[in-house]
Amino acid sequence: MKIGEHDWHLDPFGKHIWRGRMEAGQLLALARVVKEEGGQLIALWGSDNRHLGRGFAIHAALLTSAGLAWVTCALPEEAPAYPDLAHIFPQADRMQRACFDLLGITATGAVDERKWLRHGAWPATVFPLRKDFDARLPATHDTDAYPFIRVEGDGVHEIPVGPIHAGTIEPGHFRFSIIGERVLRLEQHLGYTHKGTEKRFEGMDLATGAKLAGRVSGDSHSAYAWAYCMAVETATAGEVPERAVWLRALFLEIERIANHLGDLGYLGNDVALSFGFMQFWRLKEDWLRLTARLFGHRYLFDCIVPGGVAVDISDGGRAELATEADRLEAEVRSLKAIYDDHATLQDRFANTGVVKPDLAARLGLTGLAGRASAQAWDARAQFPQAPYDQLDVSMATQRRGDVLARAEVRFSEIHESLRLIRDLLTRLPAGAIHAPLKPVQDVCEGLGWVEGWRGEVLVAVRIGADGRLDRVHPHDPSWQNWPLLEVGQLGNIVPDFPLINKSFNLSYSGQDL
Repeated sequence: MKIGEHDWHLDPFGKHIWRGRMEAGQLLALARVVKEEGGQLIALWGSDNRHLGRGFAIHAALLTSAGLAWVTCALPEEAPAYPDLAHIFPQADRMQRACFDLLGITATGAVDERKWLRHGAWPATVFPLRKDFDARLPATHDTDAYPFIRVEGDGVHEIPVGPIHAGTIEPGHFRFSIIGERVLRLEQHLGYTHKGTEKRFEGMDLATGAKLAGRVSGDSHSAYAWAYCMAVETATAGEVPERAVWLRALFLEIERIANHLGDLGYLGNDVALSFGFMQFWRLKEDWLRLTARLFGHRYLFDCIVPGGVAVDISDGGRAELATEADRLEAEVRSLKAIYDDHATLQDRFANTGVVKPDLAARLGLTGLAGRASAQAWDARAQFPQAPYDQLDVSMATQRRGDVLARAEVRFSEIHESLRLIRDLLTRLPAGAIHAPLKPVQDVCEGLGWVEGWRGEVLVAVRIGADGRLDRVHPHDPSWQNWPLLEVGQLGNIVPDFPLINKSFNLSYSGQDL
């Protein structure tokens, strides 16, 4: 595989995915080359391979001009370490800290070595993703004195927000340093929804693993379930019926529309346009009820399974979904005109929460938020898996990088997803919707990569010789984007934080795992 002017020993591992193993020092060189050509780090995670006689390992998924490169570096059993990548890809910082908290794998030379996911639930010298971890170990209940970075000077005040919020939402701590109402610095501390998800995967059968994968971040169920199943099917050399693949894409676009409708309503609500909130949530509720009638669940839970899908769509259902798509498109166009003409909304959206394109590129902003800051990456368009390689996806981008740009991308993606749904329904092939997987004969691995509504969802899987899951790492695009929310808040006033936060709408659960 050629990246820049260099040839790397990476082998094809599926469509647009490459696989390789290298020394830790080579990983640093590869990261530099990928950065120089305009690529990005997508995910970084570790694994305990001692039961396989291989010590530990660090894994990286890098987005390049040729596709996704998945590379692994073997690390020693004693004092496992690898070179810091955060000075090349700043988004690696929190991933590296999580790797240490969970596995005791050190990023040598890292500037920030503070804990990230460990909140006193286990001692600092214990690492729960190691195979010899004793789950019966009692929690430490230590005081969680996280060392926030202090901003000092005349007139500087701190406002701590969270982790418990005034609403039924997930917990996260936000520490504002302000002068007056202007924000000088925002620092986050997450990890409060850490559930031991990766540990829970260990020993599961493949079908049960799909259920857990889809619940990593419930609003992205189809994206996670598809990425997990893609990884399992790659590992087992499974063949998925064509109709099932097209139905998976249908589910993914239904999920994308539901989330965008909800977010556009919330954005209206955050600038006191309750009309917009009510109308978009009316449309979302209609969409979810139709989804439940056609497929048995409002959020499509457990519709995507290893080997295919668990539910089909009838001819009558296809007609009903197509009719609803036409009605929804007309209503969204009408609401878009109202948002465009609403002076207060436009004033609050424009130039608020700005992440400029050059900063977005340096810090790795991805997905929907990235495309609103001129980061033109969408796996459906540039590196399409089936059936997107037959659908000619149009990617929506903006350059302003503000709340307005992120809203505009959502509007555009709703219309594109509705077009894709019509195309999928019209061209849906006949045939079976499920094929059994081949029995596992030896340790095997796979990787799935899906463009969810927030951005790229990645799931890496290793299956043991017994046919059960040995290591699963699900990666949410919120890992890359949470730090950019801190950047987008700078210079804005404190009351704009809910609006800016909602314009990103990142996942706590998907990051905390």
